[in-house]
Amino acid sequence: MGTLVLLRHGESLWNREKRFTGWTDIGLSKKGVSEAQMAAQILQDKRMMFDLCFTSVLRRAHETAAIVLKTMNLSSVPVRKDWRLNERHYGALQGMTWWEASTRFGAKQVLIWQRHFSAVPPSLSPQDPRFPGLDPLYSKLTPQDLPLTESLQDTQHRLIPCWEEEIAPALKVGKRILLVAHNNSIRSLLQFLLHLDEAGIQQITIRTGEPLVCKFDAKGNLISYSYIRWKPKLKDCTQKLLNYCLP
Repeated sequence: MGTLVLLRHGESLWNREKRFTGWTDIGLSKKGVSEAQMAAQILQDKRMMFDLCFTSVLRRAHETAAIVLKTMNLSSVPVRKDWRLNERHYGALQGMTWWEASTRFGAKQVLIWQRHFSAVPPSLSPQDPRFPGLDPLYSKLTPQDLPLTESLQDTQHRLIPCWEEEIAPALKVGKRILLVAHNNSIRSLLQFLLHLDEAGIQQITIRTGEPLVCKFDAKGNLISYSYIRWKPKLKDCTQKLLNYCLP
């Protein structure tokens, strides 16, 4: 098996404002650019190399990938953008801050939409400007591929074919892969690969700009993943609460 490094994009402008972003195409904040550069330094310090990079079509992800590869002097590495690696679509929550959403719908309900595997936020209408069917970026997608909202389960369903058709075969022939995506697309991938139940997936936190290294057995089964630098503080209740509150 090859090597797989998972990386959530650096902080975006809407991450900074605690807004539900989803498929909204928001760029990196200054902190996000710094996080991408730091991620590259972390990978360089571990002497990581890559043959191939996968990322979503959203700017905050492929901008992060470009910064990382350029900083590592790996700009020649092929980058494959795939909409199936996009962040979860948050439906009518997109653009709201967490506090705006909790005021309107109730904090408990918003947390359920965020953390429960099959919970679906309120849908958009096809006439809503936030509907991806109105975005030229998705003009080649079929109507059934254009979400009005998504659960984490929905995100996983459209991501797994990308894994099985593109990423896993490359790993099996020994490719060293950098996958730059989003909080929920990475969470849903790990849930699938580790066969986690709903309680297990709720415990997974993906930090912006912090690389995770995945280890596989000879049969291609994921046996572990770990951050290179960041160490989660599972007993820190304040941090756990913040993780639940951040879109």
